[in-house]
Amino acid sequence: MTWIAFFQQLMNGVSVGSLYALLAIGYTLVYGILGLINFAHSDVFMLGTYFAFFMIAIFLLPWWLSVLIGVVLCAFVGMSIERIAYRPLRNAPRISALITAVGVSFFIENLGLVTVGARPKGFPRPDLMKNVYTILGARIQGVTFWVPIISILILLALFYVVYRTKVGMAMRAVSRDMETTRLMGVDVDRIILYTFALGSALAGIGGVLWACKYPQINPLMGIFPGWKAFTAAVVGGIGNVVGAMLGGFIIGLAEILIVAFFPRLTGYRDAFVFAILIVFLLVRPGGLMGETAREKV
Repeated sequence: MTWIAFFQQLMNGVSVGSLYALLAIGYTLVYGILGLINFAHSDVFMLGTYFAFFMIAIFLLPWWLSVLIGVVLCAFVGMSIERIAYRPLRNAPRISALITAVGVSFFIENLGLVTVGARPKGFPRPDLMKNVYTILGARIQGVTFWVPIISILILLALFYVVYRTKVGMAMRAVSRDMETTRLMGVDVDRIILYTFALGSALAGIGGVLWACKYPQINPLMGIFPGWKAFTAAVVGGIGNVVGAMLGGFIIGLAEILIVAFFPRLTGYRDAFVFAILIVFLLVRPGGLMGETAREKV
């Protein structure tokens, strides 16, 4: 493999990894607070692309405004899911909440199949994403160049919210000890609602960027990216925001570079990702940056 080919594949891996990181952080935010795997998160990822698509195709809005409206609608969908599906089961056994999460996911997917149909639709991309740049002798498509830059800026903004604002401080406090935080006067239900809104907004942004990279959308498009992002969250340490970001880049780079170095194994691309998940569950189940749970006496 030449240096130029390697650099191109490296950029592809960083681009895909940044999208997995955006989606993985949504999983890890909810799990860190509620201990719940929100399986509907990948379907919010899909909804973000359709919201933006219909704003462009039907209402003829500018691309950037359509994306902004789509992200806001995704945040609203996330809050609605928490309020309607998860909050009534807050004190129920975890298996009930898990089954509900799977049910919400199936509901959104089948609602999408019924309302918009299973036929894939082409997603419009701005000219910025279509341009081709020459970097270090390699020809890099605009979407491969801009997606990781946009994703990293969004991740930096997220870290500011989580680690430098009162809402972020409350999120971290609730994730540590919900009852004690409630006794200190924090509105825990509102903080959980904010968490779902933030995670769902990230999913919406990730969905739009994914559709820019792979410009064909359908109601089931979030399934495999969702599973891979969940794998990234586990690899990084589910419940840890930095770990989820790190896991996303690891999974993205591994998925692209393994196929780049071993082209004959292209058909096993997804299998490699889930093999990494199995290895981590066997060797380091807490992930790279996860904390070992201590048993209460």
